[in-house]
Amino acid sequence: MLAAAQRLRRSNDFAAAVRGGRRVGRGAVVVHLTLSEQTGSTATTSPEPARSSGAETSAPSRAGFVVSKAVGNAVVRNTVRRRLRHLVRERLAGLPAGSTLVVRALPPAAQASYARLGADLDAALAAARSPRGRRSR
Repeated sequence: MLAAAQRLRRSNDFAAAVRGGRRVGRGAVVVHLTLSEQTGSTATTSPEPARSSGAETSAPSRAGFVVSKAVGNAVVRNTVRRRLRHLVRERLAGLPAGSTLVVRALPPAAQASYARLGADLDAALAAARSPRGRRSR
């Protein structure tokens, strides 16, 4: 499980990451990644100014998950969410401090294996971190 400081919980945090981040879809997941250079502008709109005004560069990377009813029933959605949470926990340390990541599961994630979800997540994160001028498939 992710530490409390590493989780996105408020809808405005999710909305800021989705609006301001790079969106990349690969296989069964769509990743919205806002790197730390971009989070400086969104940190000032946070409802908790005391927490974000201290050290924006040392803020932990945070992640949130969106698994809609289109993926499946509650049991399937929770299984997909747990798998994604475990995969992201391993990869969150590799992101720059202060980055925000939202992982949205697509309906094929319900049938995807753990290894396939990991490969899709790795491919999406690599594409989201690459320079904007390049497109690779």
